[in-house]
Amino acid sequence: MARDEVVWLGTREAARQLGITTRTLYRLIDGGDLPAYKFGRVIRLKQAEVDAFVERARITPGDLEHLYAGSDDED
Repeated sequence: MARDEVVWLGTREAARQLGITTRTLYRLIDGGDLPAYKFGRVIRLKQAEVDAFVERARITPGDLEHLYAGSDDED
């Protein structure tokens, strides 16, 4: 039985890929939004789970209407 190879990321690499600080990454991990694994003193994330997190964060068209609908900033 062949096992899929897991690609592991360090916290700095995962944060860089997401475009966030490591502090924000730790908040996402601690809040249960992003799975992570601790091996001794080292925290690692699976690339596939980071990719899945990005897909879950995708904005559906029309979800942001509340940010601009009826805005007083209209010209």
